[in-house]
Amino acid sequence: MREIVLDTETTGFEPSEGHRIVEIGAVELFNHLPTGRTYHQYINPERGMPAGAFEVHGIGHDILETPGKPVPGGVTLRDKPVFARIGQAFLDFVGDAQLVIHNASFDMKFLKFELERMGLAALPPSRATDTLMMARTKFPGSPASLDALCRRFGIDNSMREKHGALLDSEILAEVYLELIGGRQPDLVLSSVTPAPARNASGEAITWRPRPRPEPLPPRITEEELAAHAAMLAKLGDAAIWKKDV
Repeated sequence: MREIVLDTETTGFEPSEGHRIVEIGAVELFNHLPTGRTYHQYINPERGMPAGAFEVHGIGHDILETPGKPVPGGVTLRDKPVFARIGQAFLDFVGDAQLVIHNASFDMKFLKFELERMGLAALPPSRATDTLMMARTKFPGSPASLDALCRRFGIDNSMREKHGALLDSEILAEVYLELIGGRQPDLVLSSVTPAPARNASGEAITWRPRPRPEPLPPRITEEELAAHAAMLAKLGDAAIWKKDV
């Protein structure tokens, strides 16, 4: 089973108010294990960056809406591609995989807006597994933010000084595996069946365990046997060790 753990960063909360995606990060899982394949892209939003959004993710200091002294550091966006240039590559990476997103409705509405703006079909809501809803169901009444879940599961998020789509996706992948029961919840260690062993003639060998030529010697000492017998004597004839199985 292929899944894509995904996160976005944006200029604000509502695409209907003119806000846009500025970063996408995604991590590929196969049978609930990271494959090492990732997707990461900064995007020119074709608009200014509100100061409040910049404080959250530190992206777009070169397009800040607030006039005044330029803010040092952070990621520039003027030279990054617009969504229309990367949208198909993003869809190609996602393929038909199920998406895993924290607060999925937020990211999905922005992806819907951007894809439909390109004339492409939006990803249906059913394609998204919402880890926020999973956490609220599993731990009702407890904080369910990504940071809170990291604390609950002992996941190191010390690198998360600001929000970042790829880093948050990597952290969310660990949180998701804990929410579904820990790593390898279904005990599938590999999707590949090993080839059978063969003899010199090329015939498949069916291995069966055989009895040992010589039984292993007992590891219990005479002193331990005597101590056990003394204990049984104190318990009387009702001791289960004296009954036939």
